[in-house]
Amino acid sequence: MEDYSDDEYYYHDCEDDDDDRGYLDEFQYIECDVQSENSRGPSVKIITSKSLLAAQREDLRRVMDVLSLEEQHVRTLLIHHRWDVEKVLAVLVEKGKDKLFAEAGVTVVGHDHLMSLKSSSVVMCVICIEEVPANEVTTMDCGHSFCNNCWTKHFIVKINEGQSRRIQCMAHQCYAICDEAKVRILVSGRDPSLAEKFDRFLLESYIEDNRKVKWCPSVPHCGNAIHLDDYELCEVECSCGLQFCFSCSSEAHSPCSCQMWELWMKKCQDESETVNWITVHTKPCPKCHKLVEKNGGCNLMRCVCGQSFCWLCAAPTGTSHTWTTISGHSCGRYKEDEMVKTERAKRDLFRYMHYHNRYKAHKDSLKLESKLKETIQAKIFLLEERESSSKDFSWLTNGLKRLFRSRSILSYSYPFAYYMFGGDLFRDEMTKQERERKQNLFEDQQQQFEAQVERFSSFFEEPFHELSVDDLMEVRMKIINMSVVTDKLCKELYKCIENDLLGSLRWETQSIAPYRSNGVEKASEFTFARDTKTSNTERNSGKFGVGEPCQPSSSLGSSKKDDSSSRKRHRGINARSN
Repeated sequence: MEDYSDDEYYYHDCEDDDDDRGYLDEFQYIECDVQSENSRGPSVKIITSKSLLAAQREDLRRVMDVLSLEEQHVRTLLIHHRWDVEKVLAVLVEKGKDKLFAEAGVTVVGHDHLMSLKSSSVVMCVICIEEVPANEVTTMDCGHSFCNNCWTKHFIVKINEGQSRRIQCMAHQCYAICDEAKVRILVSGRDPSLAEKFDRFLLESYIEDNRKVKWCPSVPHCGNAIHLDDYELCEVECSCGLQFCFSCSSEAHSPCSCQMWELWMKKCQDESETVNWITVHTKPCPKCHKLVEKNGGCNLMRCVCGQSFCWLCAAPTGTSHTWTTISGHSCGRYKEDEMVKTERAKRDLFRYMHYHNRYKAHKDSLKLESKLKETIQAKIFLLEERESSSKDFSWLTNGLKRLFRSRSILSYSYPFAYYMFGGDLFRDEMTKQERERKQNLFEDQQQQFEAQVERFSSFFEEPFHELSVDDLMEVRMKIINMSVVTDKLCKELYKCIENDLLGSLRWETQSIAPYRSNGVEKASEFTFARDTKTSNTERNSGKFGVGEPCQPSSSLGSSKKDDSSSRKRHRGINARSN
């Protein structure tokens, strides 16, 4: 393990051009490494309310070009396969077109079959058992025909039940998906607002059902969604500035795994530790059962109800006592179960407090250091006015970003250690000796990294705008050097976690988002390879039936699944589409 001394951090002769060139070369090497990370990293794109429709049509057209199908049938295929174009094409190659269509509920029939029922003037509807005119009967692609009234009621029920994305035929044991254009026509005649909701659900299916797309979890919602080309453990940053884990949609929490972070947040939010404190520091009165806290040295307790009891065993006693005995009571027998239970609760509480206090301390430090950004910008403005030779102060802003990222990683390393080396999560993965050895290895890395972050943080309190040119150049070299060392130590910490700790697990599978020197992946605007604008003729003809996101209607409260998952999204989309 590398040990970095204070001499390596601070003392470099800025007049030595060779030394300066060496550290600058190393800093430039890190920047080149960052650029190579960007080229290798996943492609992260932002889908706004304006580009959502175009993004959906981009995938629709990719499949339409291969299968020569109408858009409604392609949408049904993609919804069934969670908008995974590659999976649709793979099933097509492996199982063939007929199997692909049957599994997704797609039925493609000719016009002759659809027109066969129009020869008679009256048709019996087997749902309502009534004879209706042929022009009031609708036939789906599967060939089943029912009256428009029954179809409309069926569609309204399904939309309100949250099944608008895949409404199946009413016929017994028919799993064909109904034609969305016919659904739209029939429902709009009865309830136009419900038809708009149906269109919105079809549109938002591209996000709700797509494993490569996630809503930005910002509150209030910014209206954006994030598209990731290669679905993997990755932390992303939306254009609104929020950084989050793409896998679980929680805040960016690396090096904690998603499971560890979920357990940690639950532990911090519920009352489990309050219960532990009560178990350690209080005991119930045997008469009124109110909790009593001991505030003196005597083991004879007296509740507010007047009952006396022994603190050692919580059994009722008399009121008189001496230095050695309590009247009418003796609890000299050792009760192992109660003692073990109390000691375990006390040990667990102190262990949790150790990790939580350090996690909270670094989170608080990050909040305070975030305020430095405006201060540093003001100092840079003064330096740019004063300096005539050098106008490049990116080394200062880049160093500050490195500090923020390192402080965040350091704070999340404590919840990681809490679950990695204690509790039931990895109880059977390591022997006691292995756990101690790996814990010592991790804590050595963590302490080196923590000490480096604290030293790095102290540099940004310097009054840069008051320094002379020579002193400023010296501070510049120190910050560049500190940034290089901080990046190296952070990489070493991740290497220890991924290879020595998580990589050696036999039964549990825990993965974390990989460390990137440039921070989390920043999403860019979604671009399209071809023109996705729709003409009025196409829209009116039903070729592209799903329109722009519409205003929320009063009927939104009646739906279940679709509404519960989409209600919080509509705020952002509708705000953008006005």
